[in-house]
Amino acid sequence: MTAIAIPKKKKRRALFGKRFKITVGGTILAVAVLCAIFAPLLTPWDPDQQDLLVRLKPGFWSDKAAPGHFLGTDNYGRDLLSRLIYGSRLSIMVGVSAMLLSALIGSTAGVIAGLKGGWTEQVIMRFADAQMAFPDILLAILMVAALGGNATNLIIVLGISRWMVYARVVFGLTRSLKQRPFVEAATLYGGKDFYVMWRHILPQVAPVLIVVATLQVAQMILQETALSFLGLGIPPPAATWGNILAEGNTRLFIAPWIANFAGLSIIALVWGVNMLGNGLREHYDPKMVGR
Repeated sequence: MTAIAIPKKKKRRALFGKRFKITVGGTILAVAVLCAIFAPLLTPWDPDQQDLLVRLKPGFWSDKAAPGHFLGTDNYGRDLLSRLIYGSRLSIMVGVSAMLLSALIGSTAGVIAGLKGGWTEQVIMRFADAQMAFPDILLAILMVAALGGNATNLIIVLGISRWMVYARVVFGLTRSLKQRPFVEAATLYGGKDFYVMWRHILPQVAPVLIVVATLQVAQMILQETALSFLGLGIPPPAATWGNILAEGNTRLFIAPWIANFAGLSIIALVWGVNMLGNGLREHYDPKMVGR
């Protein structure tokens, strides 16, 4: 009886933990995405509207709060809550777009290297290894400094800087899958490489790609924030969490709420995305059940 009850308890705990992570992480991500989509309807002020009469005013927690500014104002009297909501638009858009670009490049390279083998595999994977040895944030800084800081360049730079993660994962899975009977049969019956890749390989690696892509969104958002904080991202006065954090950093002792709320927004979204990614990893990996 005891030997049977313990695994069941472990399985129930694992199932509860998986559902909890997916629910909490998915809820946080959904709230952030909805705020970004419906920003014009949710923001009480224009995020770029300046009012120097209420500059650096605290929020609802203080008697000195300016009316209507729930989270206070920045150095130019702009409403912080409105700028944070609009900032989520750019941060999420850049993060998701860069993730999709890197997933497209890396998955294609990994499948080609796994299917072809030989010198094609060596060229692609050694190039991936060489780029992985170079710090991705340093590579992003160098590329943005050369190309200039705007949303398009950020997406391209971040997408190129992380494609190796997908390439290595998909390469390993493809090498394993091409030995499977259904892939060998498709090849023997004259299936072209593109058909085999699209019809037989990608559907099998899709669950793993979903997990990797979810976790990489958080990484992309952090990198975009870091570049904007360093002044290499989307330039002001555009509202991004990195720009808001950089502005708050210079006035940390005068108006700490600027940096604090920007930092909390970044932490909450990245934590939620990581929770969702870990929950999906446990869902798609049967080996995780009962651990």
